[in-house]
Amino acid sequence: MLKLSSCNVTDQRQALAQCRFLAPPAPFSFRWRTPVVVSCSPSSRPNLSPLQVVLSGQQQAGMELVESGSGSLADRLRLGSLTEDGLSYKEKFIVRCYEVGINKTATVETIANLLQEVGCNHAQSVGYSTDGFATTRTMRKLHLIWVTARMHIEIYKYPAWSDVIEIETWCQSEGRIGTRRDWILKDFATGEVIGRATSKWVMMNQDTRRLQKVSDDVREEYLVFCPRELRLAFPEENNNSLKKIAKLDDSFQYSRLGLMPRRADLDMNQHVNNVTYIGWVLESMPQEIIDTHELQTITLDYRRECQQDDVVDSLTSPEQVEGTEKVSAIHGTNGSAAAREDKQDCRQFLHLLRLSSDGQEINRGRTEWRKKPAR
Repeated sequence: MLKLSSCNVTDQRQALAQCRFLAPPAPFSFRWRTPVVVSCSPSSRPNLSPLQVVLSGQQQAGMELVESGSGSLADRLRLGSLTEDGLSYKEKFIVRCYEVGINKTATVETIANLLQEVGCNHAQSVGYSTDGFATTRTMRKLHLIWVTARMHIEIYKYPAWSDVIEIETWCQSEGRIGTRRDWILKDFATGEVIGRATSKWVMMNQDTRRLQKVSDDVREEYLVFCPRELRLAFPEENNNSLKKIAKLDDSFQYSRLGLMPRRADLDMNQHVNNVTYIGWVLESMPQEIIDTHELQTITLDYRRECQQDDVVDSLTSPEQVEGTEKVSAIHGTNGSAAAREDKQDCRQFLHLLRLSSDGQEINRGRTEWRKKPAR
């Protein structure tokens, strides 16, 4: 993986200028310089680093939008767009220094935030509102919002600071009560699949905070942007994203009590954002596992929303690891995943988040951990 520091001073200055950090443009009057290259394929430009490829691709896309007189400043700078068929969305991200943790790689919270970001950008790209997370016209009229019901993330290789990753996302209907959004994460330099994720979302009335069935009007508004045939990030039969999570009883072994939401944990839906729960779950993990293993899979079932004044307990216990078979490839069109670790190097845990006051269940989860790779 190449970093910006590997470019010479002239390259760095040109890259920053292309990102418009040195001189902000006048609206609709700025003209990009002639692009250095036309192709956006890394393999076709062996003399450019992945970062330069991203920037030159951004330059070309920005020039096209300005010439046509369309698109906001964010649209012109964003490194994402709909795919050719218009039914999925791809966006490239450069991992920043504040997004990495003690392992010098992106944290799982960073990954989850990027998944949320690319999902929201996908919704904006097809005309959904910025007043809420992917709300349609009918949803805004009826004060309806999407809330997370389940999230499953598998990470095969964590990106490091300055690595460039490309995330593709799409959504589809999920029965009568919700929708599903899937993601594929790739190393942009190599095309290697480094992660996959899937999620289920349900509709809630923003005023009553009660769940509501997806109406035909809302379904018609978003289905036009969904793949016509079923497409799954996890097409394998009996994959981990389908497993039910048993409720952790009071015989838990590890705990972190009295967790409180920060003001910054609240999102535009006036509740604790779904990514915050990931951090709370990890707070009760035993330190010896954190020191020797890295998170490979996390599955969370969201049972109730959490408000600013709630106090939360995080509980964790080991779960026996089932026998796992080697997986060398993914059938279908979604790419390949790294082989699973031998079960003796794998650790699995059950998690429960509950209210400290009365023990009401907020969230239940499962995590799977693999031995840290030698660095």
